[in-house]
Amino acid sequence: MAWLVRDATVLASVEIADTFRTRCVGLLGRDALEGALLLRPARSVHTIGMRFAIDVAHCDTHLRVLHITRMVPYRLGRPVRRACVIIEAAEGTFEHWGLAVGDELAVHGEDPGHQPGEHGLGPAQRLGAAGERILGRVRRSQPSAGSR
Repeated sequence: MAWLVRDATVLASVEIADTFRTRCVGLLGRDALEGALLLRPARSVHTIGMRFAIDVAHCDTHLRVLHITRMVPYRLGRPVRRACVIIEAAEGTFEHWGLAVGDELAVHGEDPGHQPGEHGLGPAQRLGAAGERILGRVRRSQPSAGSR
């Protein structure tokens, strides 16, 4: 189980949606959310088809909170510049946590199979789709250890 942390204080358990399928499903079909949901990569969210209002935090690559909003069901959220991670929680949760713009968060206890980098994000995830293409080209162009 993964935990969302701020300044060595555990805020909540966190589910991580980092595949196309898990990001698409998100909170759809649920009546409530215990803890939080972290979507990556993501710049915006929607609440179409959701059954409850949510708090939304747009974060940068270092999980620094850039923008916080509350969304009721059946709304489209606007993308936030420099955001690449979104954290969702039940309405009122961020106020209870005292979460504010500028806070730096971290995820601890993430599945080791994800090969997490800084704050649980690998280099390609931190750079986005363009970074994935560039890193893929760099990896392919590098000679393997056995070919030297």
